[in-house]
Amino acid sequence: MSTEESPIEEKKTPTTKFAEWLMARAEKKEAKETSLESLMKFNVFLSIATLVTVAGSTVADYVMIAWLWI
Repeated sequence: MSTEESPIEEKKTPTTKFAEWLMARAEKKEAKETSLESLMKFNVFLSIATLVTVAGSTVADYVMIAWLWI
Protein backbone atom coordinates (compact mmCIF):
# COMPACT_ATOMS: atom_id res chain seq x y z
CA MET A 1 0.00 0.00 0.00
CA SER A 2 2.84 2.39 0.71
CA THR A 3 4.29 1.76 -2.76
CA GLU A 4 1.04 2.96 -4.30
CA GLU A 5 0.98 6.15 -2.22
CA SER A 6 4.53 7.22 -3.03
CA PRO A 7 3.95 8.13 -6.71
CA ILE A 8 0.85 10.10 -5.76
CA GLU A 9 2.75 12.11 -3.12
CA GLU A 10 5.66 12.84 -5.47
CA LYS A 11 3.41 14.10 -8.26
CA LYS A 12 2.49 17.74 -7.72
CA THR A 13 -0.61 19.16 -9.27
CA PRO A 14 -0.77 22.76 -10.46
CA THR A 15 -3.01 23.52 -7.48
CA THR A 16 -0.42 22.14 -5.05
CA LYS A 17 2.36 24.12 -6.73
CA PHE A 18 0.27 27.29 -6.56
CA ALA A 19 -0.53 26.71 -2.88
CA GLU A 20 3.17 26.20 -2.08
CA TRP A 21 4.04 29.37 -4.00
CA LEU A 22 1.41 31.33 -2.07
CA MET A 23 2.73 30.03 1.26
CA ALA A 24 6.33 30.93 0.35
CA ARG A 25 5.19 34.36 -0.80
CA ALA A 26 3.32 34.96 2.46
CA GLU A 27 6.38 33.96 4.50
CA LYS A 28 8.63 36.32 2.52
CA LYS A 29 6.12 39.15 2.93
CA GLU A 30 5.91 38.53 6.68
CA ALA A 31 9.71 38.61 7.00
CA LYS A 32 9.83 41.84 5.01
CA GLU A 33 7.16 43.46 7.23
CA THR A 34 9.14 42.52 10.33
CA SER A 35 12.20 44.20 8.84
CA LEU A 36 10.16 47.29 8.00
CA GLU A 37 8.74 47.43 11.52
CA SER A 38 12.21 47.50 13.05
CA LEU A 39 13.30 50.21 10.59
CA MET A 40 10.23 52.28 11.47
CA LYS A 41 10.94 51.92 15.19
CA PHE A 42 14.54 53.00 14.63
CA ASN A 43 13.36 55.97 12.56
CA VAL A 44 10.99 57.09 15.32
CA PHE A 45 13.75 56.75 17.92
CA LEU A 46 16.18 58.75 15.77
CA SER A 47 13.59 61.48 15.15
CA ILE A 48 12.84 61.83 18.85
CA ALA A 49 16.55 61.88 19.70
CA THR A 50 17.11 64.61 17.10
CA LEU A 51 14.22 66.70 18.44
CA VAL A 52 15.45 66.33 22.02
CA THR A 53 18.96 67.34 20.98
CA VAL A 54 17.78 70.40 19.05
CA ALA A 55 15.30 71.42 21.74
CA GLY A 56 17.91 70.87 24.46
CA SER A 57 20.40 73.01 22.58
CA THR A 58 17.82 75.77 22.10
CA VAL A 59 16.83 75.70 25.77
CA ALA A 60 20.49 75.88 26.77
CA ASP A 61 20.94 78.92 24.50
CA TYR A 62 17.94 80.68 26.04
CA VAL A 63 19.19 79.92 29.55
CA MET A 64 22.60 81.40 28.68
CA ILE A 65 20.96 84.52 27.17
CA ALA A 66 18.79 84.94 30.27
CA TRP A 67 21.85 84.47 32.51
CA LEU A 68 23.76 87.14 30.60
CA TRP A 69 20.87 89.61 30.89
CA ILE A 70 20.66 89.19 34.67
